[in-house]
Amino acid sequence: MDKDVHQAFETLAIHAGQEPDPVTGAVVPPIYQVSTYKQDGIGGLRGGYEYSRSANPTRTALEVCLAEVEGGVRGLAFASGLAAEDALLRTVCRPGDHVVIPNDAYGGTYRLFAKVGEPWGMVFDPVPLGDVAAVRAAMRPETKIIWVETPTNPLLGIADIATLASVAHEAGALLVVDNTFASPYLQQPLALGADVVVHSTTKYIGGHSDVVGGALVTSSAELGERLAFHQNAMGAVAGPFDAWLTLRGIKTLGVRMDRHCANAAAVADMLTRHKAVRQVLYPGLPDHPGHEVAVKQMRAFGGMVSFRMASEEAAVRVCESTRLFTLGESLGGVESLIEHPGRMTHASAAGSPLEVPADLVRLSVGIEDVGDLLRDLSGALAAATA
Repeated sequence: MDKDVHQAFETLAIHAGQEPDPVTGAVVPPIYQVSTYKQDGIGGLRGGYEYSRSANPTRTALEVCLAEVEGGVRGLAFASGLAAEDALLRTVCRPGDHVVIPNDAYGGTYRLFAKVGEPWGMVFDPVPLGDVAAVRAAMRPETKIIWVETPTNPLLGIADIATLASVAHEAGALLVVDNTFASPYLQQPLALGADVVVHSTTKYIGGHSDVVGGALVTSSAELGERLAFHQNAMGAVAGPFDAWLTLRGIKTLGVRMDRHCANAAAVADMLTRHKAVRQVLYPGLPDHPGHEVAVKQMRAFGGMVSFRMASEEAAVRVCESTRLFTLGESLGGVESLIEHPGRMTHASAAGSPLEVPADLVRLSVGIEDVGDLLRDLSGALAAATA
C-alpha cells in the first residue's frame, strides 16, 4: 500500500497487511498452517520466519492490519484478550509496581489483577475513571499504568482518554486503553494520547462468535519491541487459523458497527420508555454522565446497552425470557446476546469493590432486524413483570 496516501478506516481494514499473494495472486492471505520453515543456510531466514511461535505470515498480516486501523506502529496478536493483558503487565510492571484500574472493570481483567497480579507482587487500586481528581489522588510514585476501559464493561462508564493521558504522562506512567467495546472504528485512543490499546479480538473485531483472540497495539516502536519479546518468550500467540478468521472479521468491521450502533440506539430508546426498567446505561443517551465526553472522542456510541430492573429476580427473568437475544457470555458478534453480569461474566468480582448491581442486565445488540429485536425484548420484559 502507498504509505504516502492517507486512507480511510474501511479501506485499511480490507487492504492493510493484505497484499495479493505474490505466488498465486490470491486476494486473501493464505492460512500458513505451519510450525517451522526451511532456512536458506544457517541463520538465513526466508522472510524472517523460522518458527511460528515467533512469527507466522498469517499472523503478521493480522498484526499489520491491527496496527494500521488503530493508527499505531506495532500490532501484536495473542491467543486471547487476557493473554494480551498478561503480556503487557509483565512487560511494563515489576513486583511492587502500582496500577490504577476502573472501579467497574471487566471481571476477567479484575481477576487477572487480583488473583494473578497481586500474588506476583503487583498493587492496584480501583478508581472511578470519570472522576479525574480521584485518579490523580490514586497516583503513587510506583504507578506504572492507568488502565482504562471506555466504555466500561458492564456499566458503560466513559473516561476522558486525552485528559487521563496527561495525568498518566505527568506521573511518568503509561495510559493503556481497553478499546474492545468501542472497536477501532468508533474510537482511536492512540490519537488521543494513549500509549497502548488492548483488544479482545474475540468481540467486535472478529465479530462472528467463531474465534478467540486478543491484541495489543502501541504507538511506540521501542515498547512494541519489548512487547514482541514477551509475546515470543511467553508464547500465548494467535494461531494461523485464528489469525485468518480475525482478519476476515476486520474487513466488515465498519459496516457491522454502523448497524450495531443504530440497533443499540433504538433498543436504548425503547428501554428508557418502558415502565419496568429502572435505569438505562448507554453513552448515547443525553442524560448519561459521560455523554459529552463520548461525543467528543467516539464516532458513535457502540452496540452495548445495560439496564437495571426493579430486582435481581426481575433481571434474571428477563434474561431467561428472550428468544432472539441468546442467553450467553461474550459480546460483539452479529447475533444479539443477553446476560446477567452478576451471575455470569462478572461473578469473579462478587464481594469486591467491583461487584456489579444484582439487578443489572447487559445486552450485546447484534445486527438483526431492529423491529424483531425490539419485539423480542418487549415480550421478555412483559413476561418478567407479569
